[in-house]
Amino acid sequence: MASMKRFKTKYAGVFYIEGTAANGKKPERIYYIRYRKDGKLVEEKAGRQHQDDMTAAKASGLRSDKIEGRQQSNRERRRAAEEVSSRWTIGQLWEIYRAKLFNSGATRTDSGRYENHLKQLFGDKEPHELAKLDIDRIRISLLKTHSPQTVKHVLTLLKRIINYGCGLGVIAPLSFKIEMPPVDNIKTEDLSHEQLQRLFEVLEASRHVMAANMMKLALYTGMRRGELFKLAWNDIDFERGFIHIREPKGGKSQKIPLNSSARKLLQSIPKQGSEYIFSARNGGPCKDIAKEVRAIKEAAGLPEDFRPLHGLRHVYATMLANSGKVDMFTLQKLMTHKSPQMTQRYAHYRDEAMQRAANEVSGILEDALSVRSDDKGAN
Repeated sequence: MASMKRFKTKYAGVFYIEGTAANGKKPERIYYIRYRKDGKLVEEKAGRQHQDDMTAAKASGLRSDKIEGRQQSNRERRRAAEEVSSRWTIGQLWEIYRAKLFNSGATRTDSGRYENHLKQLFGDKEPHELAKLDIDRIRISLLKTHSPQTVKHVLTLLKRIINYGCGLGVIAPLSFKIEMPPVDNIKTEDLSHEQLQRLFEVLEASRHVMAANMMKLALYTGMRRGELFKLAWNDIDFERGFIHIREPKGGKSQKIPLNSSARKLLQSIPKQGSEYIFSARNGGPCKDIAKEVRAIKEAAGLPEDFRPLHGLRHVYATMLANSGKVDMFTLQKLMTHKSPQMTQRYAHYRDEAMQRAANEVSGILEDALSVRSDDKGAN
């Protein structure tokens, strides 16, 4: 443009050069403006006479807007566009993280947590825009209407989303630690003999066959919810009598005994052409049976706070501990607990069983002493 002749207009800082219209048939004026911004001389294109319907007067008005800051310069617009395109908001990170969750077989739970609690507050924000006060406010607000465990799940999801972005290398880590609410996680569910009896009646009659079978296997083996969903036919060693648990919560693959109840149940389940015992229609692992399990729970009249699958794992453990025939070390192995401390929640059931056994000895001795006293009286 420096080599082309410039033509002044009656407006200060506005000039034009002679060019050719887009159709290549007739000449066209191309208007430019010059102004100072922060002490620097700026020269930029205002528009073309025909293509942009630009005139000297319009160019002058555009120049005034830019001088007074009502409109960005072309360079500022380009820089702003680049910044927008490189922004990674919580919402954008969630979208790609959600795709990863879906492919890994995660449930819809996290989607609900994001939509209900995080999207409106943080969806349009970049992680570096978050302050510790923002996290404190949402934690305090949620604790007014939700349990500490629910609030912890929501904040943990936010933390996972941000950590995922850090792992991709598109954002920097937070400058502060997300504080979680204290949670009393030692909840050991149990069912009475009558409740178990009613549950089995419902399981046998339920039309939700897969959910019923999964609940039975949870009670027979104490397996975790996620382990049940991923359980494959090649994990079952019918010959040696073991169930192989791949990638359990503790980390290392383990095996647990295949008892007669679990064996009978598994042998009754027809193979549907899938490698998974509890399979979805596409042949992959079942991802969510919350609706069916909830229907069974309600039909059986189980307590409102009873967690059907995880709760049955606790019932399995309490039955073993309560029998007095299983020591804590063996129970730890059966539950695939990583540390003995995790098994200690069932220790009081074991203590009660030992107390009953000790009372049996007392009863035997009392009977013996009673007989001896009777013999002395007869003499």
